[in-house]
Amino acid sequence: MLECFFSNRYEGRSDLFEGLAVWDDDEYRKLQGTYLVIALTFANVKETNFTNVKKRICQIIADLYTKHRFLIESNQIDEIEKDYIRRVIQYQSQIPDDIATMAIHKLSDFLSRYYNKKVIILLDEYDTPMQEAYVNGFWDELVFFIRTMFNATFKTNPYLERAIMTGITRVSKESIFSDLNNLKVVTTTSQEYATSFGFTEEEVFVALDQFNLSKEKEEVKNWYDGFTFGDKSDIYNPWSIINYLDTNKFQPYWANTSSNSLVGKLIQEGSIHVKKTMEDLLAGKALITEIDEQIVFSQLKHSQSAIWSVLLTSGYLRVNHFTLDQTWNRYSYELVLTNKEVLFMFQNMIKGWFSDRTEDYNEFLKMMIEDDIEAMNYYINEISLQMFSFFDTGTQPSQRSHPEKFYHGFVLGLMVDLRNRYVITSNRESGFGRYDIMLEPLHIEDDAIIIEFKVFNPQKEHTLSDTLSSALKQIEEKQYEETLIAKGIPKEKIRKYGFAFEGKTVLIG
Repeated sequence: MLECFFSNRYEGRSDLFEGLAVWDDDEYRKLQGTYLVIALTFANVKETNFTNVKKRICQIIADLYTKHRFLIESNQIDEIEKDYIRRVIQYQSQIPDDIATMAIHKLSDFLSRYYNKKVIILLDEYDTPMQEAYVNGFWDELVFFIRTMFNATFKTNPYLERAIMTGITRVSKESIFSDLNNLKVVTTTSQEYATSFGFTEEEVFVALDQFNLSKEKEEVKNWYDGFTFGDKSDIYNPWSIINYLDTNKFQPYWANTSSNSLVGKLIQEGSIHVKKTMEDLLAGKALITEIDEQIVFSQLKHSQSAIWSVLLTSGYLRVNHFTLDQTWNRYSYELVLTNKEVLFMFQNMIKGWFSDRTEDYNEFLKMMIEDDIEAMNYYINEISLQMFSFFDTGTQPSQRSHPEKFYHGFVLGLMVDLRNRYVITSNRESGFGRYDIMLEPLHIEDDAIIIEFKVFNPQKEHTLSDTLSSALKQIEEKQYEETLIAKGIPKEKIRKYGFAFEGKTVLIG
């Protein structure tokens, strides 16, 4: 939209803006089609190694130069510079680093002289390659390359009029912007442009009326509402609304447009607290936390608030409300999953963790429902061999932390795969104390299930069977079944299982 408004390639295209508020202002109307615009996006730079990321970025630059190859015929550009343009086009994805990092700066120079006017640069999703670098382990390599390019493009560029960049990570403390001091940052909590990043509820409801879908307003709100910018709530996702109006089907549209690889990594490899919090969020509960909008990727492994900040700025969480601690002058935010679309996205993501890694998981659930303990033991050990490391974190995994991380990943899987048959609660304590999972059936024909997790303690137990006995004994001593009995579930319809862990070996009884 900004490219169409400012770029001289769209000069005279009043038809694009007539009837909009911007066209009612004479001063703004005079600006339409009067600037040189260099527009590019890193949205599709999702390679899994540095070499391919750099190739993709170089290809984007080469394509930019191809669009502006008319400069080769210009009298304002000397022969050496024309040869530079030819080489960039010729190199395609193999542009040398020293040329690639200066290429947008040089193109700004050429265009500025050709039109005798400074340029506007638009860069969309600048941090998509950074997300992939973090997920796939080539962060340091990419940072140096990008920082050099951005410094030449956005700081030491006298041919730049203005620039706009979009991304989900605030840039002011990010290492790739360490040299830039001319940035104005607008975030999800900023008041500026608060209603410009999505459709307001009024706009959505008017559209639904026009499409004869007035009766669907409440369900549309459940699915696609929930975004908050500044103090403006009830902002709807435009992509999802447009697709719903086109198909009349409720399904995840926006949440399925990206790989969600960063989000998956943060939760999958997150701490026990992160997984516990995800259990609560999936169950409809809220998270109370501080938010740091100046998070950098390198902090994600060490700061839990950084993870929730990224999920908030990415649109996966929304602010219910916030309060100011007058003593410390800090804001505390109550966060929940944004809407039903995001809930379905997380459920599909977690389900994929298991289905991608092992086919035994679904068989285990089937055997648990059928009360086949022998088969349960077989399948849980097959699962644990593959999934323990998957849910671990760090470059030096802790063997003692495996059972607890596996447990919480396992609970997330249960919450997703059995959500239509059971209400699943996880009543747990920190450390290696007790772990309880309670499955309350939604249908009268199903049994209720209580699961107790225990880790083998060589100081108290001689064998894994002793650990299993201790788990079952605890279920009885703590009278966990009373909660279910109080809800009218007969005692004979309550099954109790102990899960005993020793390393990656599991014994169920």
